Amino acid sequence: QVQLVESGGGLVQPGGSLRISCVASRSISTFNAMGWYRQAPGKQRELVARIVSSDSINYADSVKGRFTASRDNAKSTIYLQMNSLKPEDTAVYYCKAEKYSDWPIPRGDYWGKGTLVTVSS
Repeated sequence: QVQLVESGGGLVQPGGSLRISCVASRSISTFNAMGWYRQAPGKQRELVARIVSSDSINYADSVKGRFTASRDNAKSTIYLQMNSLKPEDTAVYYCKAEKYSDWPIPRGDYWGKGTLVTVSS
């Protein structure tokens, strides 16, 4: 069983910064990709950033230049540094891990329970 636990969410003023983290219960090298998604009230969940490797990270257009995703294999953790935050960034942020083969864990998508980020003055 894989567990992903997000942390670091909270209330921040517009223009501020926040870093959220996602710790995995096993080595993140197990996974083919990891990423951050978010879901605002009344909206569908959307991709924020997807990490295939340290050199291959994709961002949603809405966060390019403001958000930076990274990974620390030694800590089994991925991060999302969010700068120049806007009210429209308010959402629950979820961590996702993707596994394409059945070893050593079943293939599929694994999700955390999310952390709430609220951008408001």
